Amino acid sequence: MTTLVIVESPAKAKTINKFLGKEYAVAATYGHIRDLPSKDGSVDPEDQFRMHYEVSSDSTKHVAELAKAAKGAEMLLLATDPDREGEAISWHVLETLKSRKELAKIPCKRVVFHEITKRAILEAVANPRDIDMNLVNAQQARRALDYLVGFNLSPLLWKKVRRGLSAGRVQSVALRLICERENDIRAFKTREYWSISADLIRAAQERNARPFEARLAVAEGKKLDRYDIPNEERARQLVAAIEGQPLYVAAIEKKRVARNPSPPFITSTLQQEASRKLGFSARQTMMVAQKLYEGVEITMADGSKETVGLITYMRTDSVQLANEAVNAMRQLIKERYGADYVPKTPRKYKSSAKNAQEAHEAIRPTDPTLHPEQLRKSLDRDGFRLYELIWKRTMACQMASAQIDQVAVTISVGSADAHAPYQLRANGSSVAFPGFMEVYSESTDAKPEQERNEDETDTMLPPMDQGDALAMRAVTPRQHFTEPPPRYTEASLVKILESFGIGRPSTYAPTMSTLQERGYVKLDARKFVPEDVGEVVNRFLVEHFEKYVDYHFTAHLEDDLDAVSRGEKAWVPLLDSFWSPFKSQIEEKESTTKRSDITSEATDQKCPECEQPLFIKLGRFGRFLACSNYPECRFTQNLKKEGEEEKPVAPPEVSDEKCDKCGEPMLIKSGRFGKYLACSGYPGCRNIQPLSKPIDTGVVCPECGKGTFLEKKSRYGKIFYSCSAYPKCKKALWNKPLPNTPCPKCNAPFLTEKVTKRFGTELLCATEGCDYRVKVATSEPGST
Repeated sequence: MTTLVIVESPAKAKTINKFLGKEYAVAATYGHIRDLPSKDGSVDPEDQFRMHYEVSSDSTKHVAELAKAAKGAEMLLLATDPDREGEAISWHVLETLKSRKELAKIPCKRVVFHEITKRAILEAVANPRDIDMNLVNAQQARRALDYLVGFNLSPLLWKKVRRGLSAGRVQSVALRLICERENDIRAFKTREYWSISADLIRAAQERNARPFEARLAVAEGKKLDRYDIPNEERARQLVAAIEGQPLYVAAIEKKRVARNPSPPFITSTLQQEASRKLGFSARQTMMVAQKLYEGVEITMADGSKETVGLITYMRTDSVQLANEAVNAMRQLIKERYGADYVPKTPRKYKSSAKNAQEAHEAIRPTDPTLHPEQLRKSLDRDGFRLYELIWKRTMACQMASAQIDQVAVTISVGSADAHAPYQLRANGSSVAFPGFMEVYSESTDAKPEQERNEDETDTMLPPMDQGDALAMRAVTPRQHFTEPPPRYTEASLVKILESFGIGRPSTYAPTMSTLQERGYVKLDARKFVPEDVGEVVNRFLVEHFEKYVDYHFTAHLEDDLDAVSRGEKAWVPLLDSFWSPFKSQIEEKESTTKRSDITSEATDQKCPECEQPLFIKLGRFGRFLACSNYPECRFTQNLKKEGEEEKPVAPPEVSDEKCDKCGEPMLIKSGRFGKYLACSGYPGCRNIQPLSKPIDTGVVCPECGKGTFLEKKSRYGKIFYSCSAYPKCKKALWNKPLPNTPCPKCNAPFLTEKVTKRFGTELLCATEGCDYRVKVATSEPGST
C-alpha cells in the first residue's frame, strides 16, 4: 500500500475501495473528527477569533486508526465530500495527523468527485489539488458564528425564559416564519362569497350526453370579480335571471401553449418534492439519498453483483448537468420514447438559488440507463421510491415541452348577441403532445381556494361552433369562504428559506429537526404549528434581537460567507463586524429585561375570584391564565389550544366536610395534581386539604411522641407516611411503619415494611444509623 484515501463514511470507503487497485487503501473518518467543545472560550474573539478545536471522545478511536493506517503510506488523498463541510473535514484530518511527528512529512492532496463511480473516482485521483482554504475559512466562519450566537444567546434564554432552550442564526429565522404565519392565521377574517355554475349540453345532443360546466362571468353587463356575489340573496337573484333562458355560443378562443419541464433536482427541491409526492421528511430524504450516493450493491444484467453509487452528491444548489450525462439521457429518451421527445438542443438551466455553486452538478442518476425497475429488487422501498423520483425528474428535464390545447368558450344568455348582459364562460384543456409529462410532472403546494386560478382546468369540452345553441341542465349557486394562509409544510418552509437566501443545502433538514427537538414547533398533519414556548422565544427574539432574526440580515450574512468561500472577503473582519454589536446587545438585554416580562402577556380579562387583571404566563405544560394578584390570589386556568372546543367549566362541588379552621363548607376543586378540598371562605380562609382522608396507621411518631403516622399520597401519586402533628412535626417515612414491631438490633419502637419487585418484602429499621434489614417470606406481595 502506497496511498491512503480518506473519506467520511465506511459505506463510501467500501464502495471506493472496489474501484482502486492494490496500491490504495481506503479509510473512514466517521464524520467530523474534531469540533468546538461545548464550553466557554472555544472561540476567542480577543485573539483574532481563534478556535480551540478538540477531537471528540467518539472520534479518538477513529483518529488512532487513521494514524495507524497513515504510517505505512507514501501519500494521503483526502476524498471527503465536495462542499465546504467536506473541505473543512479534510483540513481537520490533515491538521490532526500532521500534529504527530511520524506523519508530519507525508505528502497530502485533496481529491473531489461528485459521484461514486469508477470513472469519477479514477479521474479525481488522477487530478489532485491542495486544500482550498477559502472554503475552509468560510466553514470556520459559519461555525464560529453559530457558536457565538448559540453560546451567548441560548444562556440568555435560559435565564429569561426556561432552561434547555437554544437560538441559532437559521433556526431562529425559521421559527419566526412559522410564528408569523400562525399570527396571520389567527388574524384572518373569513369572507363569504358565492359563485354560480351551470351544467350545459349542446342542444342537438341526446339527453344522456355528458354535460360540461360553465360559470357565470358577466352579470348585468359587468364582469364579475370573485367577491361580486357577496351573499345568497344576490346569488338567487342572478340564478333567476339566467335560469330557463336560451343559450348560444358567442365566441370560442383556442390556443396551444407549451409547458416546459422543471429543472433537475437540487437539495431543496428534492426535499420539497419528496415531501409532496412521497411524504418524506427532509431528514428522511437526506438519509435515503446518502445511501444512494454512497453505494448500493446491485445485480447487473449478467447476474454479477456490483456496488455502485446510484446518484450524484445530494447536497448541492446547482442545476448544471455534465455534458456526458446529458448526451446519455438524450440518447436514452430517443430509444425509449422516440425522436419527437428529444428537443433540438440540450436544455440548460440557471439556478434560482442565490450564490449557487455552479461548479457542482444537480442531483441526477450516475447512470441514466439504470431504469428504476431494474433496481427494484436491489433497493428497499424508500430507496426505490426516491431513486425513481430522481430518475424521472432528471429524464424529464431533458425532454421536449408538452403541448397543451386550451379552449375558452363564451356563452351568451338570452340571445346570440356577443355583448349580452349575462354571459357564462367554460374553460377546458387537452394534451396535444405529452412531451416530458410522459415521464414526470411536478407537484405544488396546496393554495387557499381564493388564490386558485379558475381558468386552469383539464376539463374536456365537446366540439362546438360559434352560434351553436346550448341547453341548460341545471344552474347551481355555491357558497364559498375565504381561507387563511396555510401553515408551512417542510416543503414550503424549505422553499421560502431558499427564496430569502437563508441557509445552505446542508442546513435545512437539521434546522427543522432542531425546532421540533427543542419543543418550539410540532408537526400536525405534516404542517408546522408553533408550541407555546416557541412563540414566547420568538417574541423575545423579535422584540429584543430583531436585527439578528431579520430575513434580509440573515440572508446578507449568507452572502458574506459565500464571498469568503470565493476569496473575496476575509473571515476574521467579518466575524468582528458581527460580534461587537451582538455582544453589546446581549449585555444590555441581560440587565434590562425581566423574566416575568418575557413569559407574561397582559390580557383584558378579570380574575373571577378577585377581579384583578389576568395574565397569560408560560409554565412547564404550556401557557395558562393566572391572576396578577398572586400570591394573594392563586387563580389559574388552562388556555384553550387552537382548534379545541370550549369546554364548559362546572362550578365547584360542595362537600360534606367543614373547614377545620373557620367552619365554612369545603369545596371540591380540580388542580394540576387532581382533586382537592378548598375552603369556600376564600380569600378570607386559604385552607386546602387532600380530597381523601389520610389513613391512620396508629404508630406513634418517635420524633414528637404525640402524633401518629398517617398514610398519604404525594402530588405525584406516591404513598408516604407523615406525622399527624404536621406542620409542628415534620417527621415522614417512605416505607410503611409496623405497629408493635420493635427493632431487634437497636430496640427502636418499630420497623418499616418495604415491598419491591426485585427483593419482595423486607423489614427495615426506621432509625438512622441502624442497618437492620431482613427479607420476609410471603405468600402475597405486602403480607408479612
